[in-house]
Amino acid sequence: MNFPHLDLRHYQMIATLAKTPRVTDAAEQLGITPSALSHRIREAERRLGVPLFSRSHKRLRMTAAAEYLAQVAERVIAELLRAERDAERMTHGVRHVVRLTVEAYSVYHWLPPFLLHLRARLPDVGLQVVAGASRSPMESLADHTVDLVIQSGRQGGARLTSIHLFDDELKFIMAPDHALAGRDHIEGQDIVGEDFITYTRIPEPDREYARLFRPNNTFPNWTETVELPEAIVELVAAGLGTSVLAGWAVQGAIDNGRIVGARVGPEGVPVSWFATLRAEEGESDEVTQSVAEILAAWSQQTDGFRKW
Repeated sequence: MNFPHLDLRHYQMIATLAKTPRVTDAAEQLGITPSALSHRIREAERRLGVPLFSRSHKRLRMTAAAEYLAQVAERVIAELLRAERDAERMTHGVRHVVRLTVEAYSVYHWLPPFLLHLRARLPDVGLQVVAGASRSPMESLADHTVDLVIQSGRQGGARLTSIHLFDDELKFIMAPDHALAGRDHIEGQDIVGEDFITYTRIPEPDREYARLFRPNNTFPNWTETVELPEAIVELVAAGLGTSVLAGWAVQGAIDNGRIVGARVGPEGVPVSWFATLRAEEGESDEVTQSVAEILAAWSQQTDGFRKW
């Protein structure tokens, strides 16, 4: 069996230098002296037989080989830390951990009641939220960073399985004192000249672009692109613009009066949400499937995603 030329401390060093190219700062983070760091770099280059860094004043410039190793190192170190946490959980009766994320949103009011529900049915299964995977959930699912993605729309593909969770509707949101507040629904001509905040400028089929903006070629003022929908709610509540977001994710802010919501168009824009997972064989995938099925049944029986 062939073993890697580099050990964990080399990968930690490369990952650190990718984020902190100054030798003194990187050495401090690693808990070693700058001279020891330089020695470790030379040792790694000698073992691999390729250059990893070039010096520019007191900073290190990564070669293509080092950049590639840094990407791998970040995944490997994260996986090792996860394995350690999983091993620790095993002493408390948890045998499987399902990692999940929610597409675009960081709204987890539903998680505590669902976790209690899950523990009553699968006491040896734990959940881990990977919030950082929300911006590229399918890539995270493909590279095994997460096991379960809660997202709008069904995902196809031979290697994916999607289970329906609940049906929702988009909401046009605004401050309570906005001129459009009190409307049952918002149409295209209503938003001309309105300041509009969005988390993506990429048009999605059958969403507000297709149903509200495009039909009459009426568009708002694109004032901000904010990638965190929760931050958009704060901006809207402060009267700095309007937006369109998932109804279930903003219902709490609507119920407490911080913002006002209206339907998108007279018929509304329905959106179905699904739990998507890898369609693979193995014990861990069977556990993820069971968690997804329990989540779907719980959501439909309790309307748990919309309850606050």
